[in-house]
Amino acid sequence: MKKIIFFLMLICAVLTLKSQDDLKHCGADELRIATLKQNPEIADAVIRRDIELEKFTKQFVEKFYNKQTSTATYTIPVVFHVIHNYGPENISDAQILDGLDIVNKTFRKQLADTGSIVTEFKPLHADCDIEFRLATLDPEGNCTSGINRIASPLTTIGDHSVKTLVQWPPNKYLNIYIVSQAANLAGHCVWPSDADTIPEWDGIVIGHNYVGTIGTSSYLTSVAFAHECGHYLNLQHIWGGNNVPGFYYYPCADPNKDCAIDDSVADTPPTIGWQSCNLAGASCGNTVDNVQNVMDYSYCNRMFTYGQKARMQACLNSSIAGRNNLWQPSNLAATGVSANPAPLCSAGFTSNKRVICKNSPYNTIDFTNTSHHGPFTSILWSFPGGTPATSTSENETVSYATPGKYDVTLKAIKGSDSITITKANYIYVLPNNPFPYPFSESFEATTPFDSTDWFSNSFDTINEWSVTSTAAYSGTRCIMLNNFNNTMGTKDELYSRTINLAGASSLNLSFKYAYAKKDSSNNDRLQLFFSSSCNNSWYQRLNITNSNLETVPPTTAPFVPASNADWKQVTASIPSTYFNSSFKFRFVFTSNGGNNIYIDDINLDMDASINNLEDVSNSIQLFPNPASDQVNIAFNLNSTREMNISIINLLGQTIYTAGKQTFYSGENTITLDVKGLSPGSYFVAVSHDNNSIKKSLIIIPQ
Repeated sequence: MKKIIFFLMLICAVLTLKSQDDLKHCGADELRIATLKQNPEIADAVIRRDIELEKFTKQFVEKFYNKQTSTATYTIPVVFHVIHNYGPENISDAQILDGLDIVNKTFRKQLADTGSIVTEFKPLHADCDIEFRLATLDPEGNCTSGINRIASPLTTIGDHSVKTLVQWPPNKYLNIYIVSQAANLAGHCVWPSDADTIPEWDGIVIGHNYVGTIGTSSYLTSVAFAHECGHYLNLQHIWGGNNVPGFYYYPCADPNKDCAIDDSVADTPPTIGWQSCNLAGASCGNTVDNVQNVMDYSYCNRMFTYGQKARMQACLNSSIAGRNNLWQPSNLAATGVSANPAPLCSAGFTSNKRVICKNSPYNTIDFTNTSHHGPFTSILWSFPGGTPATSTSENETVSYATPGKYDVTLKAIKGSDSITITKANYIYVLPNNPFPYPFSESFEATTPFDSTDWFSNSFDTINEWSVTSTAAYSGTRCIMLNNFNNTMGTKDELYSRTINLAGASSLNLSFKYAYAKKDSSNNDRLQLFFSSSCNNSWYQRLNITNSNLETVPPTTAPFVPASNADWKQVTASIPSTYFNSSFKFRFVFTSNGGNNIYIDDINLDMDASINNLEDVSNSIQLFPNPASDQVNIAFNLNSTREMNISIINLLGQTIYTAGKQTFYSGENTITLDVKGLSPGSYFVAVSHDNNSIKKSLIIIPQ
């Protein structure tokens, strides 16, 4: 075994495969080394665990090659936690299942293109006898699909913090976190020795575009998933070493690498590692390197060797991080993995939209059965007001001709078992007779949400927009969202009915709202979207966040506006492209731990001129500054407006203009390419009507 400090080379667990021309270092080490530096007792514990595991691994591998170990297949229960913010990272079940299939085929020597493996390494290509299966029971013994979706802005960070949102017992499940950005990497995973010391870090975090071959991912990037599973089972990168600045390490493809440092696997030749699929690549005195090994960065990862198989099976027989408990029959039963077929335990469905227009080309809705676990004996749908009204298809497309709100019911049947689910007022069909403008809504009607004028859609089952008489800007009623008790990351929508803007020339939509944070760390978001048709396309017009959203100071008690001084009016101009008979709008509120929000007095009428730039002047920032190739201009707006951004030299000459663009209320950022500018001093000018503000910009050589 190497020197003790070599444990630092056994913690790198990230495959950085953004593109063949954009490789990043293995950054999981940076995420944990900071903790180890600050907590020497943790570092000491990791070293002790690593010594113990390496000693056990050496003994196990010897028995493996002497055929003294079991040839049974090891099954690992898996749960996927999709951490999303309602973006593309919220990938489909189909993509997740495809990703799991690719991993299993990689571990079981079943990929379709294994015939392309370099001749020298075909005899070493191993069936690892390791499989990953979705759990069908959660830690409390309840039914689960093995796919758990949680809304959280942490998806854009994707470091160990996502594991604080949820973690099923890591000695019973492999926790896999699918995120938008995995700490700006493809994925990361701590090693068993580290996971044993810091169990709350156990699990794999991976970017959504590195899972499977469909949806947001591809066959090229899908190799990252199996790579991370290799790290989870104690495999190093094939070249050995890690990428921790300030520590003993070797980055991938380092021409100065000491080839005596390897991955502690006898049948993987020493290599400097590869960042492209060079099948003839050779280093460290080899005739050819094992470029297609899953633990390389080559983008054509296809195989594990017998030595790697032995090392992973050793990990699964060690008590370090409880890996030896994962595949035990008692745990497979507790996680529902051993049940074949899995029992029917829940009924559910989703749809591609919930708001449609009567008799429009877009008045159909696709329903998908999400009940588990199949296969089912039969499926029975009920669509009151829809065509068809009933169905026995697994999935169904339904049209609606009459305005109103409609329930949907699904009954899943498997043998003698059946479960029924009904979602009340699930579908909202807009009428063909839109409101005329000017339009106003003060919510003084008794129950406006029971009519077809408004539709509230909540992405959770806790709170939604509702009428309240506890506060109002005018009259006695308004609408509010109980965000005080809302789930972090939840989105709550409020849809209007269609409004006829045909023949309009200049219109504005304004409303008043009141909102408070609980504390300064909250970053709730209120957005306003417009639509000009019934094709479910929406365009953002307002985006109000952070301090721009506040109307009163933070309060730890449930917020209720006490006077009109607690309210703020916001205005958004309506572009002429929306001047038709199918205009509608929707509010979207995204919770980030803040307090309640109220809306009142929505008005759609003639536009008012907005031409001051005081809000821009107070908030504009340039970064980086000095700049060499790109500069970002960030500013906040109190209202939507059209502005021009340009660069001016010291003679007052405009040398670059971005042209007139629409910027929305809230935070705005635009990036300018300044590669062509000579080094020197310039001004960035932001102009609206006849007003302009300037900010100094320094250009330095590239």
